[in-house]
Amino acid sequence: MKKIFLSLAALALVASVYSCRETTTENAEETAESVQTDAENAMDNAAEAVDNAADATEDAMEDAGDAVEQAADDTKEAVKDATNGQ
Repeated sequence: MKKIFLSLAALALVASVYSCRETTTENAEETAESVQTDAENAMDNAAEAVDNAADATEDAMEDAGDAVEQAADDTKEAVKDATNGQ
């Protein structure tokens, strides 16, 4: 009877160690997948931020170009008025 009890206890110990190992492997895989997903999302967000910054810079450059053109036109008109159209 003692041998049967010890054999069952040893079998239970082996089964618990085996199932812990599976759980650890599954948890490690889930964590790796989660980290990969988070990294992909961060990269997508960074790419979107760069695109938005590029668009904003392009818009600012266009506005600056328009302002320079307007200033040149205003200067031309001011010179024309100052010289009475001559």
